[in-house]
Amino acid sequence: MKILGGCILFLSTATILAASVPSPFRPAHTYSIVALDKATGQLGAAVQSHWFSVGSLVPWAEAGIGAVCTQSFVEASYGPLGLELMRSGRTAEETLAGLLRADKNESVRQVGMVDAQGRVAAHTGRNCIAAAGHYLGDGFSCQANMMLKDTVWKAMARAFETAKGELVDRLLAALEAAEGEGGDIRGRQSAAIIVVRGKSTGLPWKDRLYDLRVEDNPQPLVELRRLVTLNKAYNRMNAGDDLLTAGRTAEALKEYSLGMEIYPDNPEMIFWPAVTLASTGKVDDSLPLFRKAFALDPNWAELLRRLPAAGQFPDDRKLLDRILTVVPKKER
Repeated sequence: MKILGGCILFLSTATILAASVPSPFRPAHTYSIVALDKATGQLGAAVQSHWFSVGSLVPWAEAGIGAVCTQSFVEASYGPLGLELMRSGRTAEETLAGLLRADKNESVRQVGMVDAQGRVAAHTGRNCIAAAGHYLGDGFSCQANMMLKDTVWKAMARAFETAKGELVDRLLAALEAAEGEGGDIRGRQSAAIIVVRGKSTGLPWKDRLYDLRVEDNPQPLVELRRLVTLNKAYNRMNAGDDLLTAGRTAEALKEYSLGMEIYPDNPEMIFWPAVTLASTGKVDDSLPLFRKAFALDPNWAELLRRLPAAGQFPDDRKLLDRILTVVPKKER
């Protein structure tokens, strides 16, 4: 009774927020997935819709707590309130049931939730626009409304269960499977994906492994996949930076190399590993990378000239001059 009392007291906030939403509601009709990766503990949410900036309303996730997608005639407060209730120890099912009890408009809501233990819950209100439905799987939930076909959510589930790779790859596979079934009856416009760590570091910005949004694009999933690939490369670069700061140079260079392999034509990915190599005495190894970065944009050579004054490169004129010999001649 004490827990229920606390839940009722907290849900009065949900009632206030729901009552404050202007009418008509924002109709973020869409398809989405929330999921736990049991191997890593990562939690994620992904969505696509024919609605501008769907990522600002539908997907929510918090490391070590859970993930939520709130859609149809969307009540955005299901996201933060759902995470708050799961943070207090309630299961996904208890959380969703409590929020629905407090919502006089539950008949037009569609919500999927997963908690950090992999327990899932979903709701498709009786007045959600057809085709609408959801599928509860092992540690994940797929939900969709205003779809061209009623096969969307099951196709998403099959794709998620059979896809390879890390959680972000499997979430993308689910979205692409939905689109393969015809997706939103109105077409497509925006998409988003969030993946957080399984255990919180206490620093939310470090807990977000992927937090990407495509606000308006004729092919949002194509663009979202491109951004995920780029994010993977930068994750490697960031890991390299952390290792370098810890004095683990060889491991840092390995991470940098993996980042360059994922996204080989990004000068940022090329320049900083070259700086690290040259700074640690591996000048010959650095020159091909510097040459490629300078060829992509000569401003990287000018940036290199400025690094010694900021303490980010050895103050060694001979070293600098040697590297600058690989600048394309017309740009020197």
